[in-house]
Amino acid sequence: MKQDYTPVVGMEIHVELKTKSKMFCGCVNDPFGAPKPNIYTCPVCLAMPGGLPVPNRKAVELTLLLGTALGSDIPLFSKFDRKHYFYPDLPKGYQISQYDQPLCLGGSVMTSQGVVRIHRVHLEEDTAKNVHKTIDGKKVTLVDFNRSGVALVEIVTEPDIHSGEQAIEFLKKLHQIIRYLEISDADMEKGSMRLEPNISVRKPGQKELPEYKVEVKNINSFNFVKKAIDYEVARHQEILKEGKLPPQETRGWNEDKGLTFPQRTKEVAADYRYFPDPDIPPMRWKQAFIDGLKKQLPELPDVKKARFIKSFGLSDYDADQLTDTIERATFFEECVNDKSVSPKIVANWIINKKVTMKPADLISEIKKSTTIEAVSEDIILKAVETVLVAHPKAVADFKSGKEQSKMFLFGNILRELKGKGDKKKVMEILTFSLKK
Repeated sequence: MKQDYTPVVGMEIHVELKTKSKMFCGCVNDPFGAPKPNIYTCPVCLAMPGGLPVPNRKAVELTLLLGTALGSDIPLFSKFDRKHYFYPDLPKGYQISQYDQPLCLGGSVMTSQGVVRIHRVHLEEDTAKNVHKTIDGKKVTLVDFNRSGVALVEIVTEPDIHSGEQAIEFLKKLHQIIRYLEISDADMEKGSMRLEPNISVRKPGQKELPEYKVEVKNINSFNFVKKAIDYEVARHQEILKEGKLPPQETRGWNEDKGLTFPQRTKEVAADYRYFPDPDIPPMRWKQAFIDGLKKQLPELPDVKKARFIKSFGLSDYDADQLTDTIERATFFEECVNDKSVSPKIVANWIINKKVTMKPADLISEIKKSTTIEAVSEDIILKAVETVLVAHPKAVADFKSGKEQSKMFLFGNILRELKGKGDKKKVMEILTFSLKK
């Protein structure tokens, strides 16, 4: 369908942090590894009377580290707020989150279609998990509180994304940064990274933001985000062409049908009745602490990729493949510490083969496969004669002008020699023999 409107998309990304305990209590943070439901719980994450929250310092530091990696400003003052709404997976009737004074403000991620600005990075607690089952023939919803209270960082972008392809590129880069920092597994299949695009459209050339937006909740795949954006853009265009305005609402994504469906009218900030959490004191930092965070940052993907290109003479594609994960990049660097093998050859092996061995073993394997076992000229001549006699048609084809026949014969000679011998010498002898 021809697009008469330009997509305007902002993203909200929720990422569960890799801490030992939950955000505001000492319960184990392992909702995916729990042997059964509701075993990692206590009065705090079950919202029992008298349970008081105590912030997880490690979760705060990991959030600040992410903000630093994204180029955010880190205010010296921050606080937690109560965000009120009523849902079965939220036992308190409110979520401890952050409203007007988050941990991190601003930042950006560069994509090939332009900069995606970060609006804010803040910290909150995750909800419990609703489990839909059929018991005794009846459809019921059960609640598992193992996830309730897990530290959850939310990254909110500005509406700078203008296509599904750009959304995928941005999300992959953000996912890569999170994995490089080792602050989360960011496993979307498990739900430790959840993606929520806010979608609207406007006329080309229009500068002001549209009067509405539609949020699609809890998507667990980069490709599904693109499909949801494409679906919503087409739907919005049809509504606008009828002279109507798409309703501001929250929708879900049905991956089987490839469409979105309405869930509820979208809330605004006033609906949540935010106010500072009276049980949690505000947080203040010294500039020296913020400066120390920058020293903790590892070499980030874009910087590492540029260094690989410059230091090892790699192509943009090869460097991109090798820096895809911190594990692969580290493996490559350990391999090229052995100067006896070209970095380009090492890169080709890592990219094109499924390498599961240690760096030293890979180098040994490369050397073994590229070592030419010398054979005498007489043995090469004999192999050439054997192949030429066995394939008279290929010889005739070559002499009639079909150059590709020569490569067919060359391949057969190499097989006859079982990979031994210098290939340049083999080709010279074959060429000489064909001219007879």
